[in-house]
Amino acid sequence: MSRAGYELPRSAFHLAVAALLLVGASGRAAGDAARGKELFANCAVCHGASGEGNEKLKAPAIAAMPQWYVEAQLQKFQTGARGAHPDDIEGLRMRPMSMTVKGEANISAVAAFVAALAPVRPAATLSGGDANIGKATYAVCAACHGPAGEGNPALKSPPLTQTQDWYLMAQLTKFKTGVRGTRPEDASGATMRPMALMLADEQAMKNVLAYVRTLAR
Repeated sequence: MSRAGYELPRSAFHLAVAALLLVGASGRAAGDAARGKELFANCAVCHGASGEGNEKLKAPAIAAMPQWYVEAQLQKFQTGARGAHPDDIEGLRMRPMSMTVKGEANISAVAAFVAALAPVRPAATLSGGDANIGKATYAVCAACHGPAGEGNPALKSPPLTQTQDWYLMAQLTKFKTGVRGTRPEDASGATMRPMALMLADEQAMKNVLAYVRTLAR
């Protein structure tokens, strides 16, 4: 037979293989999504069914947080890079919860589920901050977190506009006091700590967070 006689079967074979790969990928994606939803049931106990957070439990809003960030934080909690300090009450509570997500595949699945949740717009809880003063201070923060608080994956800096101000205040305090950012394996935390130390006191933190609130709007 001529060479042309083999073209159709060969093309059909390639199409069939491609179709099988697509079906397989689709099946895996559906399986990952279902697994992520299943795993998130444990997270929802504190973070809420929609990832909206719960101030009473000191659990922040996590809905629509980037997958890479959720993965990184789960890994930090699991290894003790975060949540192992004796003064980190919330971290000590979170760390055993992170252990329920075993293996990279499950971490990726639940992180992808969280990232796909609709973002929330947390209400302001802090008072007494001056956004105009905070704007000047935020210029330093913008180098990593972005001018609109959108975050920067390359610098391991999360977005700030989807998280409650009380939680951001708590984390700034932890960085300032060394509860976070002092573990040698926490490279991004070590970068954040000196930035937090530039904020002289609680008023300075309230000012910058008041400005972050304007970015959320």
